[in-house]
Amino acid sequence: MKPLFWLNLLVMAGVTYLIRMVPLVVFKSKLDNERIQSFLYYIPFTVLGAMTFPEILFSTGNIWSAAVGLMVAAFLAYFEKGLVTVALSACGAVLLTECVLQYFFTA
Repeated sequence: MKPLFWLNLLVMAGVTYLIRMVPLVVFKSKLDNERIQSFLYYIPFTVLGAMTFPEILFSTGNIWSAAVGLMVAAFLAYFEKGLVTVALSACGAVLLTECVLQYFFTA
């Protein structure tokens, strides 16, 4: 194997280890600050949202069908429907929108 592979592997292993080790070393006692606790609580949701939202808008062949799927999913999620219901309804809305757009806008 090439030496560059081993260097890359070593760097990735080091970064992965540091990400997991540093919080354990820095925060040995329980955090009493409510702001820091709140910040750390919402980080996973924020990161997931930041990674997911752009992909929602560009996952289909057309921005309009993606927007319709997003609106359907947001509407159902607002009314606290189940995950499977929200996902299947959004997929169905995207499929229906793609079919309608293809029917009306193809020559």
